[in-house]
Amino acid sequence: MKSNQLLLGAALILLSEMFLVLSGMVIKQLSDELPTEMIVFFRNLLGLALFMPWLMRKGLAVLQTQTLRFHFMRAAVGVTAMTCLFYSWGHLPLAQAALLKQTAPFFMPLIAFWWLGERITQRVKLAILMGFVGVALILNPQQGALNIGILIALLGACLGALAKVTVRRLRVSESPQLIVFYFAFFSALLSAIPAWLTGAGPTGLQFSWLIVLAATSTVAQLLLSKAYGLASAGQLAPFTYGSVVMAVLLGWLIWNEVLGLHTLLGIFCVSVAGIVAMLAKHEPVKRVIDPL
Repeated sequence: MKSNQLLLGAALILLSEMFLVLSGMVIKQLSDELPTEMIVFFRNLLGLALFMPWLMRKGLAVLQTQTLRFHFMRAAVGVTAMTCLFYSWGHLPLAQAALLKQTAPFFMPLIAFWWLGERITQRVKLAILMGFVGVALILNPQQGALNIGILIALLGACLGALAKVTVRRLRVSESPQLIVFYFAFFSALLSAIPAWLTGAGPTGLQFSWLIVLAATSTVAQLLLSKAYGLASAGQLAPFTYGSVVMAVLLGWLIWNEVLGLHTLLGIFCVSVAGIVAMLAKHEPVKRVIDPL
């Protein structure tokens, strides 16, 4: 029975990663026509709309919380991370953007150690070192100039890790639904300001693509949540890097993106190190949906 649950969980993870890459492809398509700030705003606004049936069924009393400041902090950090990651999806090869998002496991132990006092094992330290070696290969400083898109993607991954550690703090007293609702609510408010300042607005066709983005992102979240209800994060960790393989293939097929040897070596190092880092942590099952 457990073996069947693991197989089903792995299949759901791979499906989730496929929808994640599809979201990245939509962002890449829209980035030529819309500012990143506008894409982020509509992603959060449409995500918030999905909570309306839940809120109408449960009533406003369900929104009571004693940790509003942490909800706001999580949203402020998370929406900034989302902006960085959406920028990377739009301005980097699909495989690089997918891979750099997966560097968050290297930042999380460092942030958790600094904020929550969680111990970092020797195995995780080695994985972090190997991961950053892989990042250095992807940066390829021998080219003479750093790719600003890669640096923005790394900043997004670091901020995403901080947002996840904030979720750990919130999970002491808050339900997963409340955490995700307040993220959507505050993120929609915060992202509205930079979106308004761009002076841009989506056409009917672009709005249709934004709905597709919200749909693919939501499906990815739901599949991820279901998968982690069937098996532990440690068992499913290797399958989360399926998005990188999918992104390599789709980037080559659709945008004719060809990666250099140093980038492929970097992808290999980061993927192996990320899997080792997640396996070493042996985290308990988490049902909080990651909106990034």
